[in-house]
Amino acid sequence: QPRSSLADDSSSHLSSNSRIARSPARNPLSFRTMQTKVTLLDGSLFTCTVEVRHTLSNMNSVLFHKVCDHVNLLERDYFALCFRDADNNKNWLDPAKEMKKQVRGVPWNFSFNIKFYPPDPTQLSEDITRYFLCLQLRQDIVSGRLPCSFATHTVLGSYTVQSELGDYDPDECGSDYVSELCFAPNQTKEMEEKIMELHKTYRGMTPAEAEMHFLENVKKLSMYGVDLHHAKDSEGVAIMLGVCSSGLLVYRDRLRINRFSWPKILKISYKRNNFYIKIRPGEFDQFESTIGFKLLNHRAAKRLWKVCVEHHSFFRLMSPEETHKKLLSLGSKFRYSGRTQIQSRRASAQISRPAPHFPRCISKRNMMSRSLDGGTHNDDASTGPSISSSGSPGGSICIHDPRSKRISRADSDPPAGLLLSSQTFTAETANTTTTTHITKTVKGGISETRIEKRIVISGDTEIDHDQALAAALSEARLQHPELSVTRVVVHKETEVSPDHVID
Repeated sequence: QPRSSLADDSSSHLSSNSRIARSPARNPLSFRTMQTKVTLLDGSLFTCTVEVRHTLSNMNSVLFHKVCDHVNLLERDYFALCFRDADNNKNWLDPAKEMKKQVRGVPWNFSFNIKFYPPDPTQLSEDITRYFLCLQLRQDIVSGRLPCSFATHTVLGSYTVQSELGDYDPDECGSDYVSELCFAPNQTKEMEEKIMELHKTYRGMTPAEAEMHFLENVKKLSMYGVDLHHAKDSEGVAIMLGVCSSGLLVYRDRLRINRFSWPKILKISYKRNNFYIKIRPGEFDQFESTIGFKLLNHRAAKRLWKVCVEHHSFFRLMSPEETHKKLLSLGSKFRYSGRTQIQSRRASAQISRPAPHFPRCISKRNMMSRSLDGGTHNDDASTGPSISSSGSPGGSICIHDPRSKRISRADSDPPAGLLLSSQTFTAETANTTTTTHITKTVKGGISETRIEKRIVISGDTEIDHDQALAAALSEARLQHPELSVTRVVVHKETEVSPDHVID
């Protein structure tokens, strides 16, 4: 082949040489980079720079594995990255398709979520995987996507408290110590009292055990792991189609009216905005039957079809189907390219690393973000409350509030400088981003809590940064009236837009 290429070049050397003379050869290693933002399951934000190549590349896979490495996750096949399109529809990032062909007209902002809910979470190998599954399910419950009865809310909430706060301690827990935690969309005082009553009976239960009990209860819910899509039946009645590990479910007025298991479905297809399933003949039927549903548009029908193909492949197949096969397809080249559940379990059985240690975040109410980052800070740098701020166009307010109390426990004191907990909360407005980092350490038998608040003021030149900084300081004083401003530092920062492309 090299000789053939050289011969071809030789036969057309006049035009080829002229082109080379006019335009210098391109560096094969030249590429562009783009900044992406990924919201993790604990609500924290992970910023990553990925390469943007002009040919089909594995940048989707690179981004996904960078996120998994960041959260120290090995059992990755149940997870995926998703994004919102221009119509605010949820889409899963296809690793076999170029990212720039999928994410169009919107910033490269993604969410790290559970895509395939394991029917039996106990078969997951690592506690950290089950913890991330718990975080996803707590989001599903609080948002209302996973409906629960009052009794189920109290049981699941009590295990959440045990996982996040540990054993009930009457010396540290007040009469309403769970009131700031979020368990349900419509949380009541009665529910919180029942949760506290159950939590007090879990003494000695480890966080991993509490999460296992949580998953054992939540997997029994009828809507566990169901991905819902709006549709209409043949008579034009509004329904919901749910895709899960066992098959396709049909809901009307929040009640399940039909179920088609994967073994019962012969073929799944779509045409325009119509979605079709071909059903295997029943015991008293002679012929196959086809059932059709109408979706909002062609994109919605294709999105549902792809979700069905992926769930069928992951939960039913021994290995991903070959490209030339036609199972579950009609006029599309899309195939599920990841590992199946069987392959994932085999790989998980080979994990030999020690169980990773990780901090657990707190399910605070009205908190947009939480972090798993357990990084420590130098607590010796501050001996009293202080506030430092920076402004125009980016600024921050840092509040340090060391509070000490003697630990009175039956067991021996922890080692000096031990990090007990670390939490990060982030909230955003139009012009400000507020990050509150709380760390609790033990030194010489003294428990010390350190609060650091950073408020970044960003925007164009039309924003009055002095006024915004004054408002941020006022807000900090209201939230922490026991603190006082002792130091103010102002500096300028320039932040690169997330949509900025770097050559």
